[in-house]
Amino acid sequence: MATATATGRSAPVNDIEMYYETRGEGPPLVLLHGFTGASGDWAHVFDLAELGRGHTVITPDLRGHGRSTNPAGSLTLRQCASDVFALLDHLGVKAFRAIGLSFGAKCLLHLATQQPERVASMVLVSATPYFPEQARAIMRQVSDEGRSEEEWQEMRSRHALGDAQIRALWRQPRRFADSYDDMNFTPPYLSTITARTMIVSGDRDPLYPAEIALELHRAIPRSCLWLLPNSGHGPIFGAWKEQFARAALAFLRGEQGEQAVSPA
Repeated sequence: MATATATGRSAPVNDIEMYYETRGEGPPLVLLHGFTGASGDWAHVFDLAELGRGHTVITPDLRGHGRSTNPAGSLTLRQCASDVFALLDHLGVKAFRAIGLSFGAKCLLHLATQQPERVASMVLVSATPYFPEQARAIMRQVSDEGRSEEEWQEMRSRHALGDAQIRALWRQPRRFADSYDDMNFTPPYLSTITARTMIVSGDRDPLYPAEIALELHRAIPRSCLWLLPNSGHGPIFGAWKEQFARAALAFLRGEQGEQAVSPA
């Protein structure tokens, strides 16, 4: 059996050096982190060593995050999806399972619509097909100014390429707020997704309300919806962590049907 210990490498992908870790053996499972996050965040959700006993786990740092470069400075979800496909091509991975969190989930929507045949099953956590105005209003308030020393230290623990990288990430949400073409998935386009899909959302998400999760569920043919009560954005790190890990992996393995998932 292959070791479940992580192996970290960087690969030339498009115009960047993309850092990624692999561990284990079995069907490829790609984990895509959230905005201002990094591949290491998944250790707070899953026992990655255990996960590697049933999957080849691939955890990249997305463009401009963690140890992955972004010399062009621009950042779009569409480009991140292109990077992930290029990395998987580099690794010889064709079909795969995937879990995406927020930014990673939006990237995963691009993957699942651009090359549907490659995404066998996926879990979308705190996803959205477009940025609603309430999310744009919050994004417009994000800045690199006035950050506390604790915030700097937290970011430096995740992002290894210096303070300029961190400032670029903190300045990015205002660009997202002014963008209307990168995230603009219509129901007919979402209907082209062939992957079995679990949609997970907090019912009190301040960015993407539960109605948007329901829109995704109605548009994606083979999907189920799990609304986590009394939960906000990215709710899988707290009280729901263990239940989410069990339910998500069972779904990806096909052990749960496509009916709605019960939180019980």
